[in-house]
Amino acid sequence: MARAARRPFVPRYLGVSVLLWGLLAIFGLLAVVGWIVLMVPSLSTVWTDQSLRSTFLPPFSEGYLLGTDNLGRNFAWRLTAGIGVSVFVGVLVAVISVVLGLVIGIFAGYFGRAADAGTNVVIDVTWAFPEILLAIVLAGVLGPGLEAVILALSLTGWAAFARIVRGEVLSLRERDYVAASRVLGYSKVTVSVRHLLPNLLPITMVMAVYFMAVAIVAEAGLSFLGLGAQPPTPSLGGILAQGRDYLNSSWWPVVLAGGALSIMVLVLNYVSDGLRDHLDPRRGVRR
Repeated sequence: MARAARRPFVPRYLGVSVLLWGLLAIFGLLAVVGWIVLMVPSLSTVWTDQSLRSTFLPPFSEGYLLGTDNLGRNFAWRLTAGIGVSVFVGVLVAVISVVLGLVIGIFAGYFGRAADAGTNVVIDVTWAFPEILLAIVLAGVLGPGLEAVILALSLTGWAAFARIVRGEVLSLRERDYVAASRVLGYSKVTVSVRHLLPNLLPITMVMAVYFMAVAIVAEAGLSFLGLGAQPPTPSLGGILAQGRDYLNSSWWPVVLAGGALSIMVLVLNYVSDGLRDHLDPRRGVRR
């Protein structure tokens, strides 16, 4: 009589950990959707309200939930708008980087050795330019602002994803369905759209969230240096730069803006890991 197969032993704490991680990923995904919805009014509003009689009011005072800043502006609204600006930059940089990375990565991995060699040279040259240095150059040409930040991050961010896509395509092009498509006479563009691109969507979604987190941190750093969003447009990096001069007497601008930036990156990290675990067909029990 055949012996029944044993079920693998999974400690209880691993099941709780997987459930908790999944709930955090779902919460993070909802938070990202909320940030994107918040992005629209944040970018369409001119944040110039100020009252010099109400400067540096602490949180929960005189009707100000999070207090005021050095110009008497409602800090809750400033922080909300700063999050919206960061999400706008993150989404736009992620979209541009992912689209460029997909196109160039598929071109390198599937369109022959000459395309692969030429693309690798372009990627290596792109990696030779640091984001901050490129942003400084673009700021000198275009002037400081979000346009220079978005261009700098997009022109350097695609290269890493293109190298990842190239490696995936080198594996996918050896599959039977790709070989059958070539035998049937389909063009390389058709094969790329029908077979390669759908199989690259999982890694594309994961990397898009990753690029969003990287772009948010980079935008905050460049705005802190004065190369990003210019006053009166609020940004988390700009709030940190303004608040550092008054840190001894007014702590809340720096603490709240830095906390919001940290929470956003942490949430995006949970979303990225959750998408990776959900979309990976070879996933197993989380260790």
